[in-house]
Amino acid sequence: MRILLVDRDAAFVRAAKETLLVCGFAVDVIHTLDEAETALGCASYHILLLELVLPDGNGLDWLKQLRREGCSMPAMMMSNLNDLGTRIAIFNGGADDFLPKPVSLDELIARMRAILRRSTQMTAPVVTFGNLHFDPIGRQVSVGGRPLRIARREVCILEHLLSRAGRTVPRASLEEGLYAFDDEVSTNALEVGIYRLRTHLSNSDATLRIKTARGVGYALELKNDPPPCRSNLKTTLP
Repeated sequence: MRILLVDRDAAFVRAAKETLLVCGFAVDVIHTLDEAETALGCASYHILLLELVLPDGNGLDWLKQLRREGCSMPAMMMSNLNDLGTRIAIFNGGADDFLPKPVSLDELIARMRAILRRSTQMTAPVVTFGNLHFDPIGRQVSVGGRPLRIARREVCILEHLLSRAGRTVPRASLEEGLYAFDDEVSTNALEVGIYRLRTHLSNSDATLRIKTARGVGYALELKNDPPPCRSNLKTTLP
């Protein structure tokens, strides 16, 4: 999942980004509302973490504008201001949650996961494909009921492939979801991640595999999917 963190506190964003990366999120750190506007035009995000007071404006006013424009992305606001009037204004302005500063990073992660659970309550909380099960909130993967321990980047690749299981996911789409703007990415980083994920799936006796569509991207498919049968196609003809 990709996170947009908009905050002016350099020490906080460093610590928050490190923690979020360990928990399996890709994070874009932005310091102004102008930069945040640009980021939203370049990428899709699962949740917005937004400071109330920013160098070029008020975060709540910007969030209200996003809501008026139809943006339903979950948002958590943070601020040193913690009086009742401010909290009420923040929730009435369209925020899903509020966290006073100084922020506990453990609480931040817990509240984020709660928001994400609510935002996906209309869909299955655990994704199942073949004998693989994936919990997108807890970032847990299991095959045949056995936990599968894989690195953060491979979990992110798996999540994107599962979101379009059976169809080819373009390479550009995978890279957009995997890497933040300031990540250092080698030219073969995606291929390495795919190779490692394939190895994990093979070693765990998963009933699915990753198919390469050369020059296009990758697709997650079941191993026992039958190939098209020409004879069956012929019997449907008059």
